[in-house]
Amino acid sequence: MSSSSSPASASAERNARRTRWLLAVGAGLAVAGFVGTWWGGLLGVAAGVGAERFLRRREPARVRQERRAAAADLPLGADLLAAALRAGAPVDGAAAAVADALDGPLGLRLRRTARSLTLGAAPAEAWAHLAEIPGAERLIAAAVRTSASGGALAGALGRLADDLRADRAVAVEAAAQRAGVLIVLPLGLCFLPAFLLAGLVPVLIAVLGDVL
Repeated sequence: MSSSSSPASASAERNARRTRWLLAVGAGLAVAGFVGTWWGGLLGVAAGVGAERFLRRREPARVRQERRAAAADLPLGADLLAAALRAGAPVDGAAAAVADALDGPLGLRLRRTARSLTLGAAPAEAWAHLAEIPGAERLIAAAVRTSASGGALAGALGRLADDLRADRAVAVEAAAQRAGVLIVLPLGLCFLPAFLLAGLVPVLIAVLGDVL
């Protein structure tokens, strides 16, 4: 599986590098053309180098999407791991079975974890494959803490799945509230000038007329 995925990842990296350089060159030319003097070329070079470094440090959209997908599957993954452990499966076998059931970004990381456990890696090293997933640090801590007892890990994972779902519900509600504020704010900015002109200005004119 790794031999078939490495050419694809190398090709994606080449495409990302090519796109990054094209955008950097475009930014440099735009700055140089906008300035239009001899020192505009120096500014263009500086802008191009700065744009390339900024884009290189920025996380690719594909990586962000994979992390979000893995985080969304994490509560279900914890439930399935707990069920497999309660059924008597060893930890590496449970991780492999859940990886096959879920597939996707989380399944890929669980498959690496299962392979590492089978090969005799320490629990902290094996479960570290999930470290990049938001919320997985609690799963990793529980797996390392209860590595000697599958039953204890099953109980911890069941509680963790409930906590992850509760956290996700809170995050969704907070995002909905932020979206409501962002939607109302432009409307308020649009209506504010009309309110000032139609409501406040006539009152001020009338008051000033009476005073003067």
